Amino acid sequence: MGVIRKVIIDGEEFDVDVEIEGEAYLATIEGRTFEFLIPESKTSSIRKRGGSGSRKRSGTVSASMPGKVVTVEVSVGDSVEEGQTVLILEAMKMQNEVAAPISGTVIAVHCEDGVNVQANVPLIVIEPAVPDED
Repeated sequence: MGVIRKVIIDGEEFDVDVEIEGEAYLATIEGRTFEFLIPESKTSSIRKRGGSGSRKRSGTVSASMPGKVVTVEVSVGDSVEEGQTVLILEAMKMQNEVAAPISGTVIAVHCEDGVNVQANVPLIVIEPAVPDED
């Protein structure tokens, strides 16, 4: 987890987890991660978390804000692709598709349709896909 910032997009407020990876920024909003660059930016305003080496992406899906699970789209044992919708969450009177942050296999589902959930509580856990070794 990096630095949490509040942003307003089209009049709606979101909590965004911002991290730096090399020259790129990674912004995670409602379980979905976006990579972006800021031309001629100074990256010192956001500190990198400790540790070195390549960043491991988490397979844990959680809500960035409290809401109600409208539909769980996956079950334990399902294979999912990065970016695939795994659940639909209603928050602030809007339905949001929550995407898988990584490709892999669903190993746990901690929610069900119609349940109210708190922010940052694990809802779905995905075990990363193991690359084929040739």
